[in-house]
Amino acid sequence: MSFTSRVRSHAVPVVLAAAAALGLTACDPPPDSYVALGDSFTAGPAIMPQDAAFPGCFSSTVNYPHLIAPFLAPPAFRDVSCSGAQTKDMTAPQDVKPDPDNPAQLEALDASTRIVTLGIGGNDIGFTEIATQCGESFLLQPKGSPCRDFYNSGGVDQIGGRIAQLAPKLDDVLDRIDAKSPRAKVFVVGYPAILPETTENFVACQATLPVAEGDVAFLRDEVEKRLNATIQYVAVSHGEAYVDTYTPSIGRDACEPPTVRWVEPVAPGADAFPVHPNRDGMEASARAVKSAMRAHGVTVR
Repeated sequence: MSFTSRVRSHAVPVVLAAAAALGLTACDPPPDSYVALGDSFTAGPAIMPQDAAFPGCFSSTVNYPHLIAPFLAPPAFRDVSCSGAQTKDMTAPQDVKPDPDNPAQLEALDASTRIVTLGIGGNDIGFTEIATQCGESFLLQPKGSPCRDFYNSGGVDQIGGRIAQLAPKLDDVLDRIDAKSPRAKVFVVGYPAILPETTENFVACQATLPVAEGDVAFLRDEVEKRLNATIQYVAVSHGEAYVDTYTPSIGRDACEPPTVRWVEPVAPGADAFPVHPNRDGMEASARAVKSAMRAHGVTVR
């Protein structure tokens, strides 16, 4: 699948007119662009409407990149985020169903890119597998911390090992972004709170979020918070901005009522995907990213 078929540009009319005057074609890079890279927490699966051009990516046209773009000065915007993406999919095509495959996300970058958002890492450590394993462990052993026990069997910290392996991969992605778009400001976006900060009344949540009470702290602290901390460390060490979406989302986790939560449980409400941000969550992420952009000198209307 060619790169040009992946480009999603929403340029204002004056830009289109200027491009025509200059004789530019659809293959030419847009000027001063904002490019969004990432996985499903960026793409927004099941949040309607969905982008029909790449149905296998399950990318919403009202995800946080699309909510941010109208407020930015750069006139061109491309969202190439894709559900299921890992760091490897930044540099190689991602096999998705239904077709077409999603081209390497970094192909969307060029020297004209001025703003990049990147949300990646959860699939590298196995978010979906971990959620599935913890759900199955709960059904077999609803008491204790069966999922934590599984991922620490034999005294081996499997999750810690995976997160440690992610760090150099993320650093390499940031190196490549800098090489392709040396003038771009890069904002690395973390993951929002999925689980509550306490297990008070958690039994009531287990019908829609099947996790053993003893595994809540494991998933929250040893998986998600540790993942976010590593993403933040790599981003800041690389000289990039880190966007904290976790702190603003505390109290808006998947155990909260539908009108409160920003992340859906395993049994989601309408217009949402299990254990992923809903529309309100995307709007919250957009606010967090815009705030970070302003703090780093980006003009946000």
